[in-house]
Formats: sequence, C-alpha cells, structure tokens
Amino acid sequence: MMKWSPNSWRNKPIQQVPAYPDPAVLADVEGRMATYPPLVFAGEARKLKKQLAAVANGEAFLLQGGDCAESFAEHGADNIRDFFRVFLQMAVVLTYAGAQPVVKIGRIAGQFAKPRSSDTESKDGVTLPSYRGDIINGIDFTEASRLPDPNRQEMAYRQSAATLNLLRAFAQGGYANLENVHKWMVGFLADSPQAERYRAIADRISETMDFMRAIGINAESHPSLRETDFYTSHEALLLGYEEALTRIDSTSGDWYATSGHMIWIGDRTRQPDHAHVEYCRGVKNPIGLKCGPSLDPDTLLTLLDILNPQNEAGRITLIARFGAEKVGEHLPKLVRAVEREGRKVVWSCDPMHGNTISLNSYKTRPFDRILSEVQSFFDVHHAEGTHPGGIHIEMTGKNVTECTGGARAISAEDLQDRYHTHCDPRLNADQALELAFLVAELMKKSSAGKPRQQVAAAL
Repeated sequence: MMKWSPNSWRNKPIQQVPAYPDPAVLADVEGRMATYPPLVFAGEARKLKKQLAAVANGEAFLLQGGDCAESFAEHGADNIRDFFRVFLQMAVVLTYAGAQPVVKIGRIAGQFAKPRSSDTESKDGVTLPSYRGDIINGIDFTEASRLPDPNRQEMAYRQSAATLNLLRAFAQGGYANLENVHKWMVGFLADSPQAERYRAIADRISETMDFMRAIGINAESHPSLRETDFYTSHEALLLGYEEALTRIDSTSGDWYATSGHMIWIGDRTRQPDHAHVEYCRGVKNPIGLKCGPSLDPDTLLTLLDILNPQNEAGRITLIARFGAEKVGEHLPKLVRAVEREGRKVVWSCDPMHGNTISLNSYKTRPFDRILSEVQSFFDVHHAEGTHPGGIHIEMTGKNVTECTGGARAISAEDLQDRYHTHCDPRLNADQALELAFLVAELMKKSSAGKPRQQVAAAL
C-alpha cells in the first residue's frame, strides 16, 4: 500500500465529485482554508474514540443524528437550540432505559455535502447539475445557482465554526442541565397523543433525580449533571475541503481531520481502492462506514483491514442502512463475518436512508418503516449475541411535516404543510422523541437487572 498523505487520495479514482468550472479558483480557496484554524481538536477526537470503544464493548450506546444536509438559509441560533434540546431529551430517555452512558454525536457543523444518484436533474425540458449541498451549489433550479462554486467552502467553514461555538456553550454552560432536559420532556408529554405510554419512564427518571438530590447529588456538586460531551460529524464527501482542514497533532504527530470529530464514508463512495477510503485510512479520527444492501462480507472485511489495521476499538462505526424489508437478509451475514474475524466495531442502525418513498410528489419516510428497521436491527443482534450499539437518524428540532406517521399521524396530505428539508425527509421533534421512547423499550431487555445506582451514574 502506498504511503499516505493528506493529498494521496488525489491519485485514486473518485466518485461523487463536483465539476468545478475553474480549477485555479478552487485551488486558491483550498489554499486559503489550509491556513484557517481547526474546527475541532485532536484531543476531542481521541476522547470520542475512547467513548465509542465503550460502545463497541457493549458498555454504552451511540445516538447520532441531525440534519440531512445543513443549509446556509436555515442557520440560526433558534434552529441549533431546538435541535440540541430534542437531542438531549432523546439521550436522557435512552440513558435511563439502557442503564448505560449515551455517546452524543450530531450530524451538524459540517454536514453540507450530499451524494446524488444522478449528476443532473431535469425539469420542464431543462437539465441542470444536481444540487449537491450548500457547500457545493445552490438548491434553486437555475443555471447560476447549480454551478459549483468553490467559495461556498469558506461559507460552510464559517457557519460550522459559529455552530460549534454555540453548541459548546450549550453543552458546557448550563443549558444541558439534567433538570432542564427533564422539564422539557414533561412538556412534551403534556400534549403527546401517547403521553401515558411514555409517562412511566419519565416518572422513573423523576424518582431517580429526587433520590440523587436527597443524597446530595445535584448540579452544583456534580458538574456532570449540568454539562455534557457533544461531538460533531459529517460525511467526508468533499475531499478537497477535508484535505484543507487536515492537521498534524502536535502531541502525537498523527494526522487528524479537524473539520469534525467523526467523519463517515457513504454507501456510494466506499470502494476499497477509491479516494474516499484512501483519505479516511490516514486520519486518526473515529470513522463511520455506511453499510447498504450491496456490501458483501468479504468487501467489508477488506475495508476494515484498510481503515483499522490495528483493530482499535472505537475507530470504526458500521452504520447499517438496508431498508426495513432487507435487514434480515443482509445484516446477519455482515455481523457473523465481523464476529468470526474478531473485529472490534460499533454497530449502528440508520433506519432512514433505506426507507425513502414518494407520496404526492414528495420524498418521505414512513415512521412505521423506520421503527421496523430499528426493531429488526435489535432482533438480529440479539440473535447473534452482539451489541446493538446505536442509531443514526436524520432529524430536526422543528415540527416539520416530512416523514409520515408517528403518534400525531402525519398523512400524505400533510406533507405540503411544513416540508422544509433541502434534501431528504427528516423526523420532526415529536417523531424523534417518540422514536427514542420506542428504542428505549427495546433497550430495556438488555438492561434488565442492572442496579439503579448504575442508571444514576449513567445519567
């Protein structure tokens, strides 16, 4: 295997790359960005890898979620706050149910580029380049908007920096106080159609918190109750951007992608001899790998050899995205191959990408299919004796109408009401929290018998 460098990917075949009209302008932008400060730090990525190692060992659970694709137009403090609030609520529900810590990773502060099934899109006899995310081109169906623009990379960098700044303040400045999170959840229960179903968990969390206060465990004496670790992630699709933000860590001498704490390789770009795998093998961040129906066990093992030759726990998260009807056919083969070879990985379920359908000219994802894929994912791991390590979802803190179903029964006719996504349909705030409660019920089986002290520690 050839020697790795941050630009060695340029010698490999590449998929899903935009056709920039002026390479010189692109090179200038990437050159400037190579001088910018890192967005995240190597020590943070190492801390995340350690926490993911606990997930791989069955001692924690991964919650990863956020926007399908971030947009420049929707960048506001309220949107970030609302996402973070729902995300924390989900994490508390899962923590309590599983009696385990929940590792929290957002699809945020960098999730701007999207792979597409076609390079072009046609409307009314006009054919233009496909929208590939705001970091590359615009969503408006005009020739000027769809032309790939390198300067958008700097806009994405600045938005990511501002988003990270606010997220760090929320995570460390008291907004994540467990008392607040629980109050928000009680508010959700007050007007939820399934309030009674969820109230039992909420009441038990209240009892645990009352007990903790009674023995002197509160936010003042234990900072961990008012602060939380929160990490960022995105698909490492636009490799010129990633290369420009690749840095050597002064303490270890290792290379890190400083665009986000965790990056992942998509289902369309995971060819073992192609550019995206080449880039990711050389950085020391935690790496995600999307696993779709076309991935066979031998290719998966080859990818693990390339991306994690030392078999380091926490390095690789395998994100299964098959579709509700295909999990039983494809996932067991991959799980058995990984177990047979003794590979240390996190298994996570992406129940979104394999369950997209069209209704009334809108792309949507039925909530019952999303839940069915999660259920099947847990069933397979229980049958194989392995740890169902996490979920990976596309969600927003807003009450959009993009996925059908859920307790509030969004119908095909409702989709037009608040369909705001720039790319794929997302769970709204209610659906995301509803999914957390339903996953919590699946997790309870594996946490049965664990003492409540362990739950308190996990909270």
